[in-house]
Amino acid sequence: MLILMSLMVSWASGQNMEKERFKLYFLGGQSNMEGHGLNTELPDSLSMTNDQVWIYHGVPMEDENPDGGLGRWEKLKPGNGAGFKSDGINNRHSHKFGIELSFAKKLQTLYPDEKIALIKYARGGSSIDSLAARNFGSWEMDYRGNGGLNQFDHFLRTLVDAFKIKDINGNGIEDILMPSGIIWMQGESDTVLTEAIALRYYANLKRLMDLIRSAFRDDDIPVVIGKISDSGMDNRGKTWTYGELVQHAQETFVRRDKNAAIVRETKGYSYSDPWHYNSEGYIDLGIKFAEAVYKLNSSK
Repeated sequence: MLILMSLMVSWASGQNMEKERFKLYFLGGQSNMEGHGLNTELPDSLSMTNDQVWIYHGVPMEDENPDGGLGRWEKLKPGNGAGFKSDGINNRHSHKFGIELSFAKKLQTLYPDEKIALIKYARGGSSIDSLAARNFGSWEMDYRGNGGLNQFDHFLRTLVDAFKIKDINGNGIEDILMPSGIIWMQGESDTVLTEAIALRYYANLKRLMDLIRSAFRDDDIPVVIGKISDSGMDNRGKTWTYGELVQHAQETFVRRDKNAAIVRETKGYSYSDPWHYNSEGYIDLGIKFAEAVYKLNSSK
């Protein structure tokens, strides 16, 4: 298993004018962070390549798979949703998108003079609690499974490999990546099996956010949580059996953490299936995440 100490990357500092500075955001979670919006339903403003925003998308894999987290820096464009593939050399985009497009676009309006970079790792169906992992994977750092690799390891692989590249846009100027926010959309998989797992969600979420903050070497980096919602389309009208317990845990987390916020608009979104928002929902969610993390950074 990768260890946290492998992240002893030099986060460059100082005012060297020969270096470019990027505000960096991490996008993580499960399938509603992966994204199931359809590229064909994007408005013209989001359907093109964004030449000013760069993304490193670690390919999502099941626990134990050594290829989890492989990726490469590229300009942001549609196709970083569910079905995205990478072997670390070539990225293969899918016909779906997540929050990244509208999130980055909104940040550009909020920070018109700043460069934006994104690191994404999200795995559909993944839980935090290892007892809910099933075949999807767990973000519990100490979960060994059969071979020692889990979703947290894949996240670390993504982060380490992304930071190895000192010139992410390939213009010959060294880049400084400034961690500016953790965007987290996850929790549904921790609601489906037992009440005990759902009741542990607050402790599991807090520990994981602490670990992700530590990976970025900033205990105060803002965290924005997307509040899970229920489509009511499955399981006789209640898709997430213990959903209210995880929702309560999410609210508790942001109430107790002075550098955290929650996006609640998800309760009004429409769905493309029992588990995933429709394209309009992902677009709005990206905007709301950007507004929330901007507000947290402005108040620091």
